[in-house]
Amino acid sequence: MKLIPALLAAALAVVGGAGVYAYAQQRTSAPAQTERSQSALERLRDWVMNNNGTERAFDNEYWDHHETGIYVEARTGEALFVSTDKFDSGSGWPSFTRPVDPNNIILREDNAMGMRRIEVRSRRGNHHLGHVFDDGPRASGGQRFCINSCAIRFIPRSQMEAQGYGRYLGLVDGAAPPRAR
Repeated sequence: MKLIPALLAAALAVVGGAGVYAYAQQRTSAPAQTERSQSALERLRDWVMNNNGTERAFDNEYWDHHETGIYVEARTGEALFVSTDKFDSGSGWPSFTRPVDPNNIILREDNAMGMRRIEVRSRRGNHHLGHVFDDGPRASGGQRFCINSCAIRFIPRSQMEAQGYGRYLGLVDGAAPPRAR
């Protein structure tokens, strides 16, 4: 009979610990970002992009990045998101209200982890980028593209023309040309 209370206490500790972990993901102050070697970053990138992994919240390169420019797929260079569509979702990952061109991404139903989510993949590379949720800013369409930093690469505005992304300068500068639908 003494075993039952001990098992109950152990179960509560496990469940309570899961709640603490989930709460920690909602942190609003940034911990020191982990320094990663190039090989460690490439291993993380492989795991995320090829195996549908997720990097740690608040411990990634672009979650709190505010420079003006464009975000492209880390391997193929496909234009994905512009800085003017980035917002602080409080999730610990870079979040965007919409893609540069919806034709550059693939959306797939993802039922892993015991929940229904919509996975975001790059069209040309067919690599896992993250997920899209319907809890983004209502004024911008209500979507939140929650993307792994290691799956994207940032190109500053000053280098966009030289790196072949000049056609997106209007989006970055706010004089937005029509986007593909």
